[in-house]
Amino acid sequence: MRYQGKITDWKDELGYGFVLPNGSDAPHAKSQKVFVHIKNFSKPTSRPINGDLITYELATDKNQRSFARNIAFVSRNNTQGKSNRNGSLGVRLAMAFYAILALTVLAGKLPLTIIGIYLMLSAITFANYAWDKSAAKHGHRRTPESQLHLLGLIGGWPGAALAQKVLRHKSVKKEFQIVFYATVIMNCTAITWLICSQSGAGLMLAIAGAANSAVY
Repeated sequence: MRYQGKITDWKDELGYGFVLPNGSDAPHAKSQKVFVHIKNFSKPTSRPINGDLITYELATDKNQRSFARNIAFVSRNNTQGKSNRNGSLGVRLAMAFYAILALTVLAGKLPLTIIGIYLMLSAITFANYAWDKSAAKHGHRRTPESQLHLLGLIGGWPGAALAQKVLRHKSVKKEFQIVFYATVIMNCTAITWLICSQSGAGLMLAIAGAANSAVY
């Protein structure tokens, strides 16, 4: 028999939470919350969030503790729409950012190496997002959110934006998005200082020189 309920207390980094059954006719209604694990979703197309409606079957483990299995989303339209909007905004910002960097290079105010550094960091960041999503699906060790934010802060945020759009990973969680866009603002502020200030320009040339030396 299948029941319907709402996801609550979801811990995305750990891949589990609880479901609060709808109605009082469910046999577990008196005990309220039932354990939910990401591996028990029948077709996990995206990460659950608090408030998602799901249907599920009730089962018990060897210690007679109840848990949900064969879980399916009732509707993800609103969540997926929000995910797509967040991802699209980040990608548009990244495209505009790279366009501005290219114009700055053409104007002779920015070494081409800086764009190369951003592309490299973006690729590394995208790979970290991809690894984290894979780990979440298969129950492996997750990439800390602090690591994802640090990579974005030092220049990998365009890759993070692309990963959120393409992989639909970390694009709905409100707390994560707030910190993500804060890192975008801080990184853009830092590169603006490097370009526009005399001391920043000297530091930027030193960074570009060090990167060239590392490559060659």
